[in-house]
Amino acid sequence: QMQLVESGGRLVQAGGSLRLSCAASGRTFSNLRMAWFRQAPGKEREFTAATSQTGIFTNYADSVKGRFTISRDNPKNMVYLQMNSLKPDDTAVYYCAAGASYGQFDRASTYDYWGQGTQVTVSS
Repeated sequence: QMQLVESGGRLVQAGGSLRLSCAASGRTFSNLRMAWFRQAPGKEREFTAATSQTGIFTNYADSVKGRFTISRDNPKNMVYLQMNSLKPDDTAVYYCAAGASYGQFDRASTYDYWGQGTQVTVSS
């Protein structure tokens, strides 16, 4: 099995920045594609960002492109989401996810392992 634990969620003012972290354990981290999804109250879980096994390739939702950056540190079994220029619409629970490096990167069903989430609240 694999365990994922997110951290770094906070209350932040609009225009501010946060860095979320995801610590992985339980299986070979470097063999997996990693992603961040988010879910706001009353809304469906939506794709946010994904990165390939080595971190060379990245993908972003249009809503966060240019503001968010996903990265990974394989020797430390860590993945990060740097969030800049935050907006109130970014308010959500953010989930770290891991899966095999094939399939549609923006679909939740692609990912086999999920963390419990970390709350990000952006005030206006």
